[in-house]
Amino acid sequence: MKITVVGTGYVGLVTGTCFAETGNQVTCVDIDVTKVNKLSAGQITIYEPGLEKLFERNLKEGRLSFTTDLEKGISEAQVIFLALPTPPGEDGSADLSYILGVAEKLGGMLKDYKVIVDKSTVPVGTADKVIAAIAKNAKVEFDVVSNPEFLREGVAVEDFMKPDRVVIGTQSDRARKVMGDLYAPFVRQGNPIIYMDEKSAELTKYAANSFLATKISFMNEIAILCEKLGADVDMVRRGIGSDDRIGKRFLFPGIGYGGSCFPKDVQALVKSSQEVNYAFKILDAVMDVNEKQKLFLLPKISAHFDENLKGKHFALWGLAFKPNTDDIREAPALYIIDALVSAGATVSVFDPEAMPNVKGVIGDKVVYAENQYATLENADALIIATEWSVFRTPDFDKIATTLKHKVIFDGRNLFDVARMQELGFYYESVGRLPAKS
Repeated sequence: MKITVVGTGYVGLVTGTCFAETGNQVTCVDIDVTKVNKLSAGQITIYEPGLEKLFERNLKEGRLSFTTDLEKGISEAQVIFLALPTPPGEDGSADLSYILGVAEKLGGMLKDYKVIVDKSTVPVGTADKVIAAIAKNAKVEFDVVSNPEFLREGVAVEDFMKPDRVVIGTQSDRARKVMGDLYAPFVRQGNPIIYMDEKSAELTKYAANSFLATKISFMNEIAILCEKLGADVDMVRRGIGSDDRIGKRFLFPGIGYGGSCFPKDVQALVKSSQEVNYAFKILDAVMDVNEKQKLFLLPKISAHFDENLKGKHFALWGLAFKPNTDDIREAPALYIIDALVSAGATVSVFDPEAMPNVKGVIGDKVVYAENQYATLENADALIIATEWSVFRTPDFDKIATTLKHKVIFDGRNLFDVARMQELGFYYESVGRLPAKS
């Protein structure tokens, strides 16, 4: 099948590459000339494990190409995916200007029937708006489908190639047949393609992410309560996670969620609710809890240093909002850095992938170390903000001899409390029994 993907960001590039991997002819369109030139030359523009190999293979074999020419890019396509940004506005609503702008241009370019697919995460009712925008100039038949993505950064290739489910929102039998044929190679193991109307598909994405964000914030509140009551959140997590009605995933407490999806999608669903005069009180609480959780470690750090951080130097491991990505959007680490620097401290940081992105945002506000141990030089304490695998089994002897004090504040509960006490560390984590001096 011939496919066009408009937008070569995270979703667009993964989508285009994975469709090419199953033998489709894929053209990716983007207005960014520099990015298109890089991609055409074989330089991948995002970090995602497993993507680069597929990208290089399909580019080399001619199934994947890039252009800035929208009309040329869609001319032979049977299906056009819109994978464009929908950034949150100041009021939390999703900005649809990129999608609707492209949709309006498409109308006059269509020469024959095509299926136009909203792949971006969009509010309920967007498909109707896209139809109206295309119809302004269209002289041929077309269908608009809602096909939300459920890609987890760090495992996006696996998620696309072996999806738990594929959601297709359409009331057109013709579009349903096209989309079913396109996705058939990805569901051979029996995972479902779920057909529904467009509005239900649009809401499904927001509902899924908002529910997961709710689980995270709930466990973070349980962690706070554990510390106040003298309980251990690890024990509670295991106790409730064994109930298959609850499940084991998304029950790990920490310093809050971030990234490109959860914060934006929760805000957008709250905004959509407000527009129909409904107060989504649970999600209001989820957002409030998450904002506070990003700075959960700061009172612990301040208390340990007698409420005076001026002149203190901290090592910080992890900048991305989660491991296996270079995405720093809404990353808790950035909030921690801001708070420490505002209090008069200095910070040395290391992240396997995200340091260039952080430097592009905050410049030389921190020291960028060449490896995780280099951050420890002259540091009064180590702070862990992202659970990269490389941080899970470090050289504790090296940490102990390099840090000025054997003090660790762990925002991701990477280490065993008892072992840390045996090694002589002052160790604070999230929701577990307190460290002993």
